[in-house]
Amino acid sequence: MTMNQTKLIQINHLPENVEELKAMLGEYTSSPFKMAALSVAVFCHWEKNATETIEMLNLIKGPNPISPMDQQFIRDRLGGKGYVVRSYFKGTSPENDYTLTATPYVVEVSDNPYSYQNENYATLYLTSSGADSPRPITLRLKPSTGEWFLWEHTFLADIRVPKSMDGWA
Repeated sequence: MTMNQTKLIQINHLPENVEELKAMLGEYTSSPFKMAALSVAVFCHWEKNATETIEMLNLIKGPNPISPMDQQFIRDRLGGKGYVVRSYFKGTSPENDYTLTATPYVVEVSDNPYSYQNENYATLYLTSSGADSPRPITLRLKPSTGEWFLWEHTFLADIRVPKSMDGWA
């Protein structure tokens, strides 16, 4: 596998429900880079409907559904902070309150020499406009189908707050 790659993954539409996600899925499961970007798109739905988002996450997690502990982690990280996920799209910034601009939406995903240390796993890095360094996301390959699925969503850590929420701005 080639390492030290950075790819700009385009997403034409943010999925609004499981049916829309199912229609998109085949295009993204063949690559850990694409699945990383699609994972960001799915998390964007959290502010609109957390229950639907859990259903969508269960789809992109493959045979390993979201655990109650994962659900609490997501609630803790994204409750009132939907901007965290939006920060992973090109064109957003703290200054524009992480507002999504024009489609297609673009997510920057990279790997490094340590990304593929464990067989059938890839730890990739997502660039956030609100963080000083890229954040990790781990994907897992299902060898029997060649599909990549979301494994760990550690990229949901805090970032710089939007300017409109920054009392020191």
